[in-house]
Amino acid sequence: MEEPSTGDGEPYFAERPRSRSRRSELRFLYRGELLTFALDRGVFGARELDPGTALLIEHLAVRPTDRVLDLGTGWGPVGVAAAKAAPRGRVVLTDVNRRAARLARENLDRNRVRNAEVRVGSLFGPVAGESFDVIASNPPYRAGRPLILALLAAARDHLTDGGRLLIVGKGAQGIRFYQEWLETHWDGPVEVLGRGSGYRVVEARRRTPAGPGQGARVAVARRGRSA
Repeated sequence: MEEPSTGDGEPYFAERPRSRSRRSELRFLYRGELLTFALDRGVFGARELDPGTALLIEHLAVRPTDRVLDLGTGWGPVGVAAAKAAPRGRVVLTDVNRRAARLARENLDRNRVRNAEVRVGSLFGPVAGESFDVIASNPPYRAGRPLILALLAAARDHLTDGGRLLIVGKGAQGIRFYQEWLETHWDGPVEVLGRGSGYRVVEARRRTPAGPGQGARVAVARRGRSA
């Protein structure tokens, strides 16, 4: 299956899409609530909720008070779902695509979401100096490997201790490569949370620093196991 397009072949990570607007509407059920979204050309997933994003939403596992970043939100399905799952938390939705950002704001209003906001910009520029309990992204793979690696490398600095990065992708997009990169470069555990339709959701967790004396206890435990 090809990666969902913007509806006209235009890159969905363009800042100002040139395609003529052609809006549509989509609904899906999340946690017993029917959510309604406006879609448009020039934005990722212009015609539907793609299966990768749907799988990411399924495995989001957000706590009620979490602070969540939806990085590359498109028309906002992940951010809206996260805000519904974290009613006492806060969600920030970002996208470099200005048309996508306008749609995401509209879709927050459509679904009566008050604990979220949309910001425009690339990667972590809109949230400089901020940290989150969860960062969720269906990255713009067509933008190229250097950009995806920049996203993965910077994500750890925007997570709280024990915070989680969730990305979704499929084999043709290099998700196994990115999973192995995370396993090599992150200090916390990396695991696959779910698979479906050729996609997988990969979670990388930022390790919580050891407390006073904890390192010594771990060392003793390790010696005990090896004895």
